[in-house]
Amino acid sequence: MNRKLLLSAFLMLAISFGFSQTKEELQAQKAEKQAEANKFQAEANALQAQIDALPGWRVGAFGTIGGSLSNFNNWYAQGAPNNSSGNIGFTFNAFANKIEDKYFWRNSLTTNLAWVKLDNKDIDTDSDDFEPTTDVFNLSSLYGRKLSEKWAVSGLMEYRTTILNNFNDPGYLDVGVGATWTPLDNLIVVIHPLNYNFVFADNDAIFDSSMGAKIVADYTRQIGAIAFKSNFSTFQSYKSSDLSNWTWTNSFSYTLWKMIGVGFDFGLRSNKQEALNYALGQFDPMGTADEPTFDNVDNDLQTYYTIGLSYKF
Repeated sequence: MNRKLLLSAFLMLAISFGFSQTKEELQAQKAEKQAEANKFQAEANALQAQIDALPGWRVGAFGTIGGSLSNFNNWYAQGAPNNSSGNIGFTFNAFANKIEDKYFWRNSLTTNLAWVKLDNKDIDTDSDDFEPTTDVFNLSSLYGRKLSEKWAVSGLMEYRTTILNNFNDPGYLDVGVGATWTPLDNLIVVIHPLNYNFVFADNDAIFDSSMGAKIVADYTRQIGAIAFKSNFSTFQSYKSSDLSNWTWTNSFSYTLWKMIGVGFDFGLRSNKQEALNYALGQFDPMGTADEPTFDNVDNDLQTYYTIGLSYKF
C-alpha cells in the first residue's frame, strides 16, 4: 500500500513538473515571437512614415453616430406618462490634402447634425417629428507656396453656415492671404492679417461684413486605433470687436473592431452677432426688459457634444 502511495505521489510530481516546464517553454517562445513582432512593426512604421512623406494626395474621413429612442405608456411617475422620444446625431470629418515639394493644397469638411423628438401622446399641440438641434457645416480650402519646410505664403477660403435650419442666414465666407506655419507634420497654423469676412444674412442691421485678421490652427492625426481632429478658427474684425467670432471643434474616435468604434465630438463658439440676433427674436416689446443691443446682450458661450458609435474610411 505504501509502495502504491509513493508511486502515485511520484507520478503526480512528475506530471506537475512536466506541465511547469511546458509553461515556461511556451512563455519563452512567446517572448521571442513578441520581440520579432515588435521589430517588424517598427520597420513597418518606418516604411509608412516614408510613404506619408512622399508628395501626392492624402485623403481620409471619420465620424461619429449617436442616438437613442424611448417609448413610455402609462408611466405615471413622470409628468407625461405617454410619450415617445428620441435623438439622432452624427458628425463627419473629411480631408483631401495635396502635398508637393514646392506647394500644398489642403481641403477639409466638418459637419455635425442632430435631431431630437419628444411626442406627448396625450396632447395634439406638440410635434411628433424629429426637429433639428445641432447644425454645423464648415468647408475650408488652403493653398500655400513654400518658402521653407516650415513657412509658406498662403491663401485661405473658409465657409461656415447651418444647413438644416436657416441655410446661409447667417453664412460666413472668409477670404484672405498671409502666411502658414507648419511646425509639425500634423499641425497647421494659418496667420492671415489681410482677410475679409463676408456675412450673409437677412438682418443686415445686426450682421455686417468687415476686414480683419484670420487665425486658424488645425491638428489632425491617426495614432493606431485612435483618430482625432482639433480645429480652432477665429476672425478678429478691424471694424469692431462686436463683429469678431471664434469656433473650436474637436473630434475623437477609437476603433474597436474593423472600421467601427466609439467617438466623442464637442465644440465651442462665441459670436456676438448671433447672440444679439437670437435675443431680438425672443424680445417682447410689450415687456419690461430693455431691448437687446450689442452693448447689453449676453454673449453666452455656445457649446455642443455628441457621443456614440464611430466609423472611419
